[in-house]
Amino acid sequence: MSLRIIQFGTSRFLQAHVDLFVHEAREAGQDIGPIAIVQASGSADRAGRVAAFGRPEGFPVRIRGIVDGAPSEREVQVRSVDRGLSAGADWAAITALFAQEAGLVISNMGDSGYRVAPEDETPALLSGAVPVSFPGKLMALLHQRWAADGAPLIVLPCELINRNGEVLAGAVRTLAAASGAPAAFAAWIESSVIFANTLVDRIVSEPIEPVGAVAEPYALWAIERQPGLELPFTHPSVVLTDDLEPFERLKLHILNLGHTVLADIWAREGRPAGETVREILADDGVRARLDAIYAGEVVPGFATHGMEEDARAYVGVTLDRFRNPFLDHRIADIAQNHGLKIERRIGAFRDWIMGRPGAPATPALDAILARHSAG
Repeated sequence: MSLRIIQFGTSRFLQAHVDLFVHEAREAGQDIGPIAIVQASGSADRAGRVAAFGRPEGFPVRIRGIVDGAPSEREVQVRSVDRGLSAGADWAAITALFAQEAGLVISNMGDSGYRVAPEDETPALLSGAVPVSFPGKLMALLHQRWAADGAPLIVLPCELINRNGEVLAGAVRTLAAASGAPAAFAAWIESSVIFANTLVDRIVSEPIEPVGAVAEPYALWAIERQPGLELPFTHPSVVLTDDLEPFERLKLHILNLGHTVLADIWAREGRPAGETVREILADDGVRARLDAIYAGEVVPGFATHGMEEDARAYVGVTLDRFRNPFLDHRIADIAQNHGLKIERRIGAFRDWIMGRPGAPATPALDAILARHSAG
């Protein structure tokens, strides 16, 4: 029997990431899916999107960007999704599907998606009513699955939250205790539900209405190995790894750090308000400064952790992503919360390499940090 997937979240990111990967795996003959997509928020403005997920012809995902230095563009009609459901309108159907058919759970509920609503921290959570928060919904559905003698389950969260699987599992366990659920249920969660830590990376630039998305060619879904966890399907962009940290460091201290360097140049030099990453890098002087930081400070810093070749390759991919002719990534958007991003992307990089044998001098990065501290 094929592995039924329940996906919480209707975002264009998931459409161009997990949904596309599952479609391509199915096209290659793998026994995975289909996907039932659940709109967990209850937002009325997405009702049309939920209904459109059930169309047999699927939805388009356009992959546009630069691959190996050359422009690339293709379109895939994604047919891995067989239905869309609303938590508000279809809770009974979602409960039955989750209890009886689900083998894999995917989620992408945003940065605040694991926040627990006070209304869910009571025994009323098991009353059968629709819980308010995503962790509340997941806990109630897991309880229904346990009560139905359901099989083990894998949860692969895709939120950009550090150790996302552990954080989500913690929220579910807390709610299980607050609800007064039997100790046997808590034991079943521990023994039969795997919450994996994952890292996702793909820029999905715009939606196609009512469903569909435009995305860059680069994509990564790194899943941290743990006992009992096997990849539910194989795909070139899906990686099972013993350690997520190298992937996190590459993304944070090369892709994100580069964005913050460009935002700092943009803000200090009064560049055009609507300038994009692609446009600022068309300035040879700016490109030379970023190249120098990558070559003289960032890659040598990664070398102190034995990651020089990985970093060099990731810099090349990152610059292709930055120059994507189809992507209008406004620097004004990147510059939001600039001070916090400097600390997390540049300050944390300097802390990571400080005191390591062979650690390089980082004058350009130090100057950004100094200006931030002085401001």
